[in-house]
Amino acid sequence: MDILSLDPSKFIDLNAMAITFLFLVGFIGGLVSGFIGSGGAFVLTPGMMSLGVPGTVAVASNMCHKFPKALVGAIKRFRYGQVDVKMGLIMAASAGIGVQIGIKIQQVILAMWGSAGSDLYVSTSFVLVLVLVGGYVMKDAIKCARCGGEEETTALAKRLQKIELWPMINFPRSGLRISLWFTLPVGFATGMLAATIAVGGFVGVPGMIYVIGVPGLMASATELVIAFAMGLGGSINWAMHGMVDIRLVLIILGGSLLGVQLGAIGTTYVKPHMIKMVMATIMLIVAVSRGLAMPTYLEKLGLMNVGPETLDLLNKVSFASMCLALLVGSGIILGSMWIGRRTQLAEAA
Repeated sequence: MDILSLDPSKFIDLNAMAITFLFLVGFIGGLVSGFIGSGGAFVLTPGMMSLGVPGTVAVASNMCHKFPKALVGAIKRFRYGQVDVKMGLIMAASAGIGVQIGIKIQQVILAMWGSAGSDLYVSTSFVLVLVLVGGYVMKDAIKCARCGGEEETTALAKRLQKIELWPMINFPRSGLRISLWFTLPVGFATGMLAATIAVGGFVGVPGMIYVIGVPGLMASATELVIAFAMGLGGSINWAMHGMVDIRLVLIILGGSLLGVQLGAIGTTYVKPHMIKMVMATIMLIVAVSRGLAMPTYLEKLGLMNVGPETLDLLNKVSFASMCLALLVGSGIILGSMWIGRRTQLAEAA
């Protein structure tokens, strides 16, 4: 175990307000996870960092809470016939390799630049990926909503499915046939990102939808299988380096286990494009939150000179943006569930 893993300063003090906030973040993260299958970690990691948790500890603790929650969500959605287990297990294999490489990169950054460097790396990764992927998913969700909410296989996925590159694999549950070599990069990228910022789902889910051609509802559910496998392997590795704060794990897990089941139920009441809309909306708001926090880390590294009052204001706005993301995400999910349930009852009558 290296000297960095013995530093007690990386674990924050917890008070009643922090515990309550973490539980609520966990609940909403679980709600989002059960609904869009991304693990909800793009809410949870920034949520912990907004309380002062170092980026590496937030990533490690988030990953540790992830696999039991993902298992619960996967079982719930498997009962609804939404999980492609074969797809999940194949992609989980390459995702596991990505996780281990991502952890090594994190350890190198932490050793060279310390906690501030790791925080900056995590936040920069968040902003870049969230803006790029979130913007694309939002564009597609709006397009899908305008055409009546019917999903269509992307042109890229159709072209890849036509390429006969051995070995070809049939996925009856998802209704497609594609080369193994096109699933491996998506799985690897999912694992790599999961180790970097504790969430690979917003690469894994869009990757399955836009690259492989898996239906949105099936992709969001299958991602939970991948999340379970990644979370288990990654947690063991992070724990061996002393980066898991078990207090944070238990608090957010308590909230997540409640939220993930409610989110999974919500998928039975909404159209697939709504899952994309929720994912994109939360991604873009969280990107703003992490972007506002970056000057603090740049200041610590001596790369920017910003006054303490300005930093304090930016941190407050960043925290407020994080809360806004939680409220908007949960509001859209619960509102969609309410409308979908009322429509279903009206049709039944």
